[in-house]
Amino acid sequence: MTDNNTQILNLLKTSRGQLEGIIKMIEDNRYCVDISKQILAVQAQLKKANLKILDRHIKSCVRQAFAEGNGDEKVNEIIDIIDKYAK
Repeated sequence: MTDNNTQILNLLKTSRGQLEGIIKMIEDNRYCVDISKQILAVQAQLKKANLKILDRHIKSCVRQAFAEGNGDEKVNEIIDIIDKYAK
């Protein structure tokens, strides 16, 4: 497993733990603002994991597609993802 995969997995596992904590907070009827803060923290972790995945994709798959002369499709994929980020 690569170091990048390890970092991504750690971020996702941390997010999973945080989600379990949020569920427990809701079950325990905890203060709404505290729950909201924890949700924002999970979103930040997931965003960081996603950016690492996209970074790897651009540096490997997109680069390879350009070397093979068919990079336009990969660029369109990235543009679609960026569009979703912007919403």
